[in-house]
Amino acid sequence: MQFGLFYEHQSPAPFTAEGDHRIFQNALDELELADALGYDYAWLVEHHFLEEYSHSSAPEVFLGALSQRTKRMRLGHGICVMPPAINHPVRVAERIATLDLLSGGRIDWGTGESGTALELEGFNVDVDRKKDMWREATEQCANMLTMTPYPGYEGEFFSMPTRNIVPKPLQKPHPPLWVACSRRDTILHAARNGMGALVFGFAAPEQAGQWVQDYYDIIKSDECVPIGHAVNANFAIVTALSVHEDEQEAIRRGSQGFKFFGYSLGYYSSFGETKPGDSKVWETFLKAEDKIADNHGNGGIGTPEQVYEHCKGYADVGVDQIIFVQQTGPANHEHIMQSLDLFAKTTMPRLKADEEKRLADKEAELAPYVAAALARKKTMAPLPVDEIAPVTSFGQRKKDAGAYVNFRSDRGGGVAVVPDDPLAPVAKDPAAA
Repeated sequence: MQFGLFYEHQSPAPFTAEGDHRIFQNALDELELADALGYDYAWLVEHHFLEEYSHSSAPEVFLGALSQRTKRMRLGHGICVMPPAINHPVRVAERIATLDLLSGGRIDWGTGESGTALELEGFNVDVDRKKDMWREATEQCANMLTMTPYPGYEGEFFSMPTRNIVPKPLQKPHPPLWVACSRRDTILHAARNGMGALVFGFAAPEQAGQWVQDYYDIIKSDECVPIGHAVNANFAIVTALSVHEDEQEAIRRGSQGFKFFGYSLGYYSSFGETKPGDSKVWETFLKAEDKIADNHGNGGIGTPEQVYEHCKGYADVGVDQIIFVQQTGPANHEHIMQSLDLFAKTTMPRLKADEEKRLADKEAELAPYVAAALARKKTMAPLPVDEIAPVTSFGQRKKDAGAYVNFRSDRGGGVAVVPDDPLAPVAKDPAAA
């Protein structure tokens, strides 16, 4: 089994720039420690306008910083929001490739659609078309990362001419693709597209086991047709983590934060009403706290042995990765550091035993199914060089139209801009004839 850490950058009101600065720096410190302790993944969400619940609106910037603070753990978008009105596919491809270069080939590319009124309506995205937008953008973004040049596209949600997207990622054909899932039908959707399932459904091991079985049954079937240029057969599930040798102390340290996490998620997705700039999520949570069922963080909060049994339940049913939610509500930075350290030293080694063999056996078992799935994929035809239309600079277009005026100075003091093509043929002076 592998282990990841999941960050929303929660910031209960009254939040400030100084407070958010501290939260971001604490997260970097926690993940640097996690990298040294042997955790496998860091996952950063992308959310917009969700005050208090998530201030992670530019995860690619945070991941760029994290790439320089870590050496071995994989760095994941959990997820990158794909509708073109929010993130143009070219910009996604450029950022994914740049992150992959900065990290030395350690990026995982999680994708999704977004699901809240504040976010989708904030970017004027039609909620009823967002899945179609996700499909078009994700498929074309994968093509951009693998094709030189990208032939161009006339689509329903974005269009563009032939361009070569640079840079290209280190990982070939592109970083592993994942999609956010919250229930069985979206997990099956992940398998049909040959993508890793990032399951945010908070299911118990028994239910997760059936989901894992269903997921891998489709990966091995003719239904699997990759949306990208590789198959990423992996099943990850999110849970809580607050571990301490004293069970009651683990509960005291983790309980309120994970309860707030569940409350604020429900607030923005299911029942809340928000005035932008006048957020009261933490305030209303405190009023409602005693009325919320005390089932938050079940299994992930407790002693090392209790948390081991919780994680082993997922391992036994075939879950590939557990992702621990961190930095929830008013969580204490030092408590998080201590919890990460204790889990890594007392529990993780037992759950990682024989992990290399498990991965090798899994790869060998799935190899023929993956090859068959890739053979079913219809690919975009490359564009021959002699069919690529050149793009003339604006300056040359003005010259050709007789309207060009050179306003640039070449009198020294800076970089001299060459105004005319030195290799262009020079017209013969009639006076010299």
